[in-house]
Amino acid sequence: MATLPEYHSPILLPGRWLVAVIGISLLAVLALMSRAQVEIDPRNLVDRLFVVLAIAAVVARIVLRPARSRGQRIARDAIDHVGLFALICLFGALASYPVAADTSGFDDFALERADRLMRFNWIGWYDFVAAHPLLQLAESIAYQSIFVTPAILLGYFAYSGKRAEARLFIASFWFAALITLVLFTLAPAEGPLAYLWHGRIPYMPESALYQAQIIPLLRQHEVHQIAVTSLHGLVCAPSFHTVSAVLFIIAAWPIRRLRWPLLALNIAMLLATPVEGTHYLTDMIVGAAVALVASVAVRRGLLALIEELREPVGFDPLRTLLRRSRDSELIQLLAREPSSGPRATAILQEIDRRGLDG
Repeated sequence: MATLPEYHSPILLPGRWLVAVIGISLLAVLALMSRAQVEIDPRNLVDRLFVVLAIAAVVARIVLRPARSRGQRIARDAIDHVGLFALICLFGALASYPVAADTSGFDDFALERADRLMRFNWIGWYDFVAAHPLLQLAESIAYQSIFVTPAILLGYFAYSGKRAEARLFIASFWFAALITLVLFTLAPAEGPLAYLWHGRIPYMPESALYQAQIIPLLRQHEVHQIAVTSLHGLVCAPSFHTVSAVLFIIAAWPIRRLRWPLLALNIAMLLATPVEGTHYLTDMIVGAAVALVASVAVRRGLLALIEELREPVGFDPLRTLLRRSRDSELIQLLAREPSSGPRATAILQEIDRRGLDG
């Protein structure tokens, strides 16, 4: 009987598709920034250093295109994966500024009311953290791990040659960022710290009061230049830390050696998000839903479309079912079938097509 490999994705998402999407995203962000009268500060020295590093990475990628050794292949894939992921993060953060400038009002009342209906007490959670300095340190570290997990995942994908899995992860992250920005326009918020807390602030979380401070200035067109290296998170709902954590867990789950460490790390990040990210529980629930929708849309819908485009054949219900089944589901279907018969043959052919071990 076939067994499920450690990590398997039978279809390689074309790299040119990702590059095209990133290019279109750049044009869209530039158009939004122009409309909002916002530009990148050209005088920032740290930003210039990052530009130099980006140019060096592009040059290295060109040199390594015909990889002649395993080390060169790993370096090439690492540049691809990290570069595309970093651009998505950059464009998403930049886009949040002009998007915020085009919003009006804050929906904290509705978000906080939804929290109360779920019996979630943000003030109580914040009070507990503010009273424990060690917990504040732990939460701050956990919250910043949003930069650590993707580095581990993308490094693993590059080292193990799993380009298909890396591209699925990157595409899911891009789609989730797009959905997040769209939903942000529907429910802008200043966050529970600004909305619920009154008086002296005993502990300033990582996200501080940026939404409440920066969004009104953007709406009044009083912010005209921003530095890439000092971008702040302006999206309260949905929580993009939650979006990221769920996507990281989905990507790490099939990898046995990374599954439990990254699961623990991202659960810690989720626990830190209400206070450090100044998020309502409602923000986090919506963020989790966004991540699941994006993952399913890319991993099931997009891959099915690619497969159909590659092999245009007449409609076959059984073939369609098998193509859309997960590896583990194929194994279960095969176990329930007699050793001979057309269904068993079709399942075995699909298992063979995916290259699963026999």
